[in-house]
Amino acid sequence: MLKTRTNILKCISKQVNCGNPLIRLFSVFKWNQNCSCHNVEVPICPTRDVRIHQLRHHTKEIIGPCPKSCDTLQVEPCMTDPCVLDPCLPQPKVVIVGAGMAGLSAAHRLASCGLKNFEVLEATDRPGGRIHSCWLGNVVGELGAQWIAGGSEANPIFTLACIEGLLKEPLSRRKVSKEDIICLISDGRAIDTYSATVGINIFQNVRRQAFSLFSTDTQKGHGSLQKFLETRICEELKLVPEEKRVDVARAVSGMTNTLRTRWGTDLTNMSADAYGSFIEIPGQAVRVPLGFVGVLGPLLKAIPKQKINYCKEVEYIKWDTGSPRVLVRCCEGEPIPADFCIVTCSLGVLKERHDTMFQPPLPEEKVEAIKALGYGHLNKLIMEYSRPFWACGEGSLLLSWDTNELAERCCWSRGISVIEEAPGSANMLMTTVGGPEACAMEECSDEEVAVLLTQTLRTFTGDFSLPFPVNILRSKWSSDKNFRGANSYMGLHAKVSHQCELGRPLPGACNPGAPVLLFAGEATSPGHFSTVQGARMSGVREAERILKLVR
Repeated sequence: MLKTRTNILKCISKQVNCGNPLIRLFSVFKWNQNCSCHNVEVPICPTRDVRIHQLRHHTKEIIGPCPKSCDTLQVEPCMTDPCVLDPCLPQPKVVIVGAGMAGLSAAHRLASCGLKNFEVLEATDRPGGRIHSCWLGNVVGELGAQWIAGGSEANPIFTLACIEGLLKEPLSRRKVSKEDIICLISDGRAIDTYSATVGINIFQNVRRQAFSLFSTDTQKGHGSLQKFLETRICEELKLVPEEKRVDVARAVSGMTNTLRTRWGTDLTNMSADAYGSFIEIPGQAVRVPLGFVGVLGPLLKAIPKQKINYCKEVEYIKWDTGSPRVLVRCCEGEPIPADFCIVTCSLGVLKERHDTMFQPPLPEEKVEAIKALGYGHLNKLIMEYSRPFWACGEGSLLLSWDTNELAERCCWSRGISVIEEAPGSANMLMTTVGGPEACAMEECSDEEVAVLLTQTLRTFTGDFSLPFPVNILRSKWSSDKNFRGANSYMGLHAKVSHQCELGRPLPGACNPGAPVLLFAGEATSPGHFSTVQGARMSGVREAERILKLVR
């Protein structure tokens, strides 16, 4: 059987100008157009003569006489997916809104089960959504998802990367230990090793306590994650020797700020009770050396390229109107009638457009879920230097802002917690800006970003001779109307039931007849929200829902 494999380097060919002539970046997209490989239809073992003609093209081994039901040839039996649809039955039309991981996973599942009557509408000019790999210099920079969180076979994204041959031994795992973290404070001094270690231990212990609330504490009502952490941290700091307490507190404050750059919001907006509902998959995080976008390869190769329509922004969706069951209207072109519509746009887009995007409006329960769940703001920032001013592999810099500095919020640099080496490069640093500061950074020019970042580094290291970067590459997820942020989180009043409600199809179970609107995306995936694997699982889930209805 012919097996195709995508060479990612061949696919990185289109140069993009980001407004700064110093930046060279190549966007990794349009796989089907740029790759030299072709789609290969893998035959499913036939039981009807209508499939025999397809099978002849792919199979050379012929055994035994023909069964009495056909006058052609019999082939060697093989395993089939029990979900495969009867090819003799009419197929419903499915429209999938969004070609991110959720949308592509849904399309891939439908195609692999024999449902070919679908169409994917993508508002941008590339697949992947919040997976966006670009070149900066000779290194792949990730503007979106960067690590396979939970690098093991328990993670469906890990298995996708393995299928595509993207992971080679030894795996590029993220190994961060307390000894590798250098805690810096804004007076240009590094916190001593003892105080830094004690502070990191306190933070990790208190974080574990917060994480366990969801599964062990039946007495809910702990309020915000910020309130819970502050209370427990104050108790722990009382046990620290007084002469070390100030520096230990700074180290704890710096580590607490890393949670803001993980979730993209102030911890006052997050629920302490629901914080532990997130499921951590076993295995250290793994990097895809040639770009995270490579995990899309197995999906895109199995989906006929004509099924994905780029630059197709959806204006509104009319649902529950009889015949046709759903009508999807793009900003350009004729309305598309369909039997099912899978909506995979981000929670940020739903928050902004749910009242105008759907006709009739979504029910009150769905709107309540959209409002209760939080959506964070995160942006990646990668800096290239002509010569590195750090020793390769010597750890990460933790900017230990104290609580007063964080409360001031005078500039977007307060949204930075850790600055580290960009994987695979000897002369690049990277960081993540989180919270409202991520939005503020998007409004700055590249030159302003480079200046403020350099000033921040000089202030914390005490070395005012540090150079400016020669190139920078950054994301702008919040100002992009197709995303409006980075990932979901459990809001102050959010519950797992809100995630379930967000993913519930419409009309609901009480309505006689099959649902019309289906919802997928990481925000609809309880336990796996804010992750790529959560997006993939949700897409497969909704595709399976349709397959069960039409099987």
